Amino acid sequence: MTVSFSASMRHETADLLKRILALPFNRELAAGTLEPRRFQHYVVQDAIYLLEYGRVLARIASVAPEPATISLFAKSADGAIQVERALHASYFELFGITPEQVAMAEPSPTCLAYTDFLQASIARDGLAVGVAAILPCFRIYWDVGRRIAEVTVADNPFSAWIETYADQSFGDAVLAVEDVADRLAAEASPSTTAAMRQAYHRSCQYEWMFWDSAYRMESWPVRI
Repeated sequence: MTVSFSASMRHETADLLKRILALPFNRELAAGTLEPRRFQHYVVQDAIYLLEYGRVLARIASVAPEPATISLFAKSADGAIQVERALHASYFELFGITPEQVAMAEPSPTCLAYTDFLQASIARDGLAVGVAAILPCFRIYWDVGRRIAEVTVADNPFSAWIETYADQSFGDAVLAVEDVADRLAAEASPSTTAAMRQAYHRSCQYEWMFWDSAYRMESWPVRI
């Protein structure tokens, strides 16, 4: 029996997922004890990230050959910008973050590196590699959301975030993108499949880095 690309990637990155779940940010998020200032930093950086992520998804939609794939990624782009930004808006109010603060915020080094990598993956390496690169953000957030939902405490102040990513409707979107990645990998040359694997692994590393950088409230070490 042939193992799908997405199943292989989940197996190869299973240890990294455990390390992501063990990060202080996610452990404290599950316990409801995460310092507001750390979550505030995360929310602002995630808003920056999601705008760029939406652009990458839209670019994938623009080069996808089949109508169903175009529709999937166009809807995903809209979801990244509309649905999740609505979630952020509630946290902006809760944590006293103004729209002006968000507009003036700059991406952290990790956020900028991650989004630039995603943009380059589709622009430089093409559809299959681009889809592989964006897939970990879908899959890891669903996995993290579900795992945290299993152990979270009652009246967790971060319950809206947890519920968003643990929800089956988000999971359905994850599975749909995995289906596209599996089909592209099955049709790809060995060199392209290798590039897809490398892109998936790199994005998983960036996912770890993003949560770690949020906990450290990462900023640029030098200023101009």
